[in-house]
Amino acid sequence: MPTKIHLVRHAQGFHNVTHDYSIRDAVLTPKGKEQCRALSSTFKYHQEVDIIFASPLRRTIQTAALSFGPALSRPDVPFVLHPALQEVGDMGSDKGIADSKEDLKRLLPELFADDKLGFDIEKIDASGVMEGWNSKVSYWAYEKQAISRRAADFRNWLYQRPEAQVVVVTHGAVAHFLTEDWDVEDPMIGTAYHNCEHREFVFTPESTAEDAHVVETQESRARRGLGEPETDPHVLEEMKTMQEQARTEKAPA
Repeated sequence: MPTKIHLVRHAQGFHNVTHDYSIRDAVLTPKGKEQCRALSSTFKYHQEVDIIFASPLRRTIQTAALSFGPALSRPDVPFVLHPALQEVGDMGSDKGIADSKEDLKRLLPELFADDKLGFDIEKIDASGVMEGWNSKVSYWAYEKQAISRRAADFRNWLYQRPEAQVVVVTHGAVAHFLTEDWDVEDPMIGTAYHNCEHREFVFTPESTAEDAHVVETQESRARRGLGEPETDPHVLEEMKTMQEQARTEKAPA
């Protein structure tokens, strides 16, 4: 079970600037790359994290590579793409352009053609990117119940990982589902996370491999100027119901 989860939203993408969400699998802007460099310089755990996970969308792959180069330069730190970390929406900007792991691997040299990385891009592990991951139907649908199910599956899977500290680079809306943090008007369409924002989480003491949950650390909340968390019981009850429904449906193998 990881003792600390570093959750990061991707840096600024071209869809964030133009508000053109039809851009397929949008990449980072020059400002977004600067945000990555800034995060890299302030992140205190490059020598402590054990593994990097990222959504298979291009902007999250870029954010992980450009923000955590010092960690990824360590030979023992894997870089793994996980489809459950993709953004919730079904617009072009949230749909992966690569249909398979082979397609994705072919895209990587071009994606980093203008960047100097401190590690070999062959380290990027796309083996878990199965066909259909970007279909936005069935298990991958843009539906609250489906998203809740994917988020719960990822938490339960992560809970069983052996690494002590992990980095998870994902998207703003899905971050709320992953952490069950509903401090946002509607997590289906928006987020309270800034581009390239870093928050830290731990698993709750009551978590199990079948029902894992996380809570933001007080240190992380303090950086954001927050005190003890408050919860809305109505929102929590709604999400609990969806999670129970989700557990009755089997995820794809």
